[in-house]
Amino acid sequence: MKVVLDGKSLTIEQVHAVARNHAKVEIAPKSRDEVKRCRKVVQDLVDEGQLIYGVTTGIGELARVPVSPEHGAELQRRIIYSHSAGVGDFFEEDEVRAAMLLRANVLAKGRSAVRLSTLDTLVKMLNKNVVPAINEKGSVGTSGDLSPLSQMAEVVIGEGRAFYQGRLTKGKRAMEKAGIKPVELSFKEGLGLINGSQMFTGCGALRTYDAERIIKSGIISSALAADALRTPVGGYDKRIHEGRPYNGQNVVASTLLKLLKKSELIAKGCGKVQDAYSLRCIPQVYGPSVDAYHYVRGQIEIEMNSLCDNPLFFPADRTQLSCGNFHGQPIGMALDFMALAMSEIGGLSERHTNRMLNPNLNVGLPGFLVKGEGLNSGLMVAHYTAAALCSENKILAHPAVVDNFSMAADQEDHVCMGPIAARKLKEINKNVVNILAIEMMCSAQAIDLLGFEPGRGTAPAYREIRTVAKKLVQDRVCRTACSIRTSRRSLRTSGRGRSLRPSRRPSGRSR
Repeated sequence: MKVVLDGKSLTIEQVHAVARNHAKVEIAPKSRDEVKRCRKVVQDLVDEGQLIYGVTTGIGELARVPVSPEHGAELQRRIIYSHSAGVGDFFEEDEVRAAMLLRANVLAKGRSAVRLSTLDTLVKMLNKNVVPAINEKGSVGTSGDLSPLSQMAEVVIGEGRAFYQGRLTKGKRAMEKAGIKPVELSFKEGLGLINGSQMFTGCGALRTYDAERIIKSGIISSALAADALRTPVGGYDKRIHEGRPYNGQNVVASTLLKLLKKSELIAKGCGKVQDAYSLRCIPQVYGPSVDAYHYVRGQIEIEMNSLCDNPLFFPADRTQLSCGNFHGQPIGMALDFMALAMSEIGGLSERHTNRMLNPNLNVGLPGFLVKGEGLNSGLMVAHYTAAALCSENKILAHPAVVDNFSMAADQEDHVCMGPIAARKLKEINKNVVNILAIEMMCSAQAIDLLGFEPGRGTAPAYREIRTVAKKLVQDRVCRTACSIRTSRRSLRTSGRGRSLRPSRRPSGRSR
């Protein structure tokens, strides 16, 4: 697969392809021309003696201090040096590659005034997998991701540290081994490489890509629990949900009916007229998470294709404008919203696990889903793990974006803390995967104990679970891996690849 950057059409799937599957990257011919035109503008304005933020002035509160053109290149180097102030563990390789791709896409719009050769260097690093070593902590999300992107820029100029061929080495050495000539910075290029939200937006793009699969798995897992607990399917009837036309709610309800069709368990029934909220209201609870996913995806893809820099240059009338497009508020808020949505996927899943294990609620199944209670504890403590992860998610779901500090002598007096939102969402997603895995193990165990054939969609999911987790006959070590392998057949039954798509596009947005 090849991804061609034009500054306006990058998708989350393409980010995944480049960041994780190492798809090759190119710059569109028209974008190459735009980058050249814009570069000429900044050179002309500098020659005319104009004061330009971050080009012939200092930055932040120091924007009032002029810098002579003779010191232009040195200013750009020092911007990178002074802003490389991160701490903590390194970002994962796919996260850094996502950020590099997004920054290249911004530069490809031709409004940042960097040279084409500088943009090409960033693309070569992606294609030859030179991955800058970037610390996770230190960005406040405004002015963008200054600290992490500065560590990226260090390697672009042949400094800092990078991973190459599985080893951490000096940036200069990594570039030499890859056969890439480092950049010697010129006007605006240091600032052009670092002034945007691409680090945490890239992380958010990957987390959102993952969220779609997790949500699909959550719907399948809920169907398994509904099957095992013989939930009346009347609550999922199309007529009910058409009367409350939220896209997500209707998608979840119709998918549940497809998955549970022809279930012997539900056909047999257990005398329930209606079930508890955690089962009856699966569409009403998971549906908003589906809708949140689409909102967040839209926000991220807008940001990935936006002019995120300062100042911006406009070749048509040879002007430059200072602005605030580096501010990460739209993405910070979106990722906080996604954290809430994913926490609810885990929260409802834990309630299903509780009902399957509790002999007072599980409609005749043995306590903790094991015969010989007393000698055996069954899946009791697996539930403890699910509860612990849910509790952690409740803490992590607290919004990061509502916090604020005033920076740079009060010149930067509102910041979004979006990078924290991205890190929290990553951990929440990991927790939800394990919570769902526990629910799936419990559902499979209940189905075995009941001895009936589950639904058309839940049956292949059950069989897939049984390829990695055998029936529990007596107590054994029982740990879940942080992965869910839902069967291809069950995903097809639920509308694989389209099961979360809205029935109509939200008004006012074209994607």
